Amino acid sequence: MNMKMIRAIVRPEKAENVAASLAAAGFPGLTKVDVYGRGRQRGLTVDNVRYEELSKTLLMLVVNDDDLEKAINTIEVSALTGNIGDGKIFVTPVEKTYTIRTGKEEL
Repeated sequence: MNMKMIRAIVRPEKAENVAASLAAAGFPGLTKVDVYGRGRQRGLTVDNVRYEELSKTLLMLVVNDDDLEKAINTIEVSALTGNIGDGKIFVTPVEKTYTIRTGKEEL
């Protein structure tokens, strides 16, 4: 079965909502990492202060190809504020997976 890795960069205040929505949609496993970066807007200016890098949360999960659109839609709906900086979703193929404890390749 073919699988995809989804990496979603979302606003930190939306991360728990996205994680709960994914779990409710049948995607219980994910990895969450606090990250900093900037997108196309190259940071943010508030009054006279320029913030070059903004706090974001990176969510990573692996899904079967058949579930890809459902997972992406769940992330998009639950992360949306309608403002610049809502985030990005990146999808890449997963060639192999291994269980560390057993060393066995999973299908």
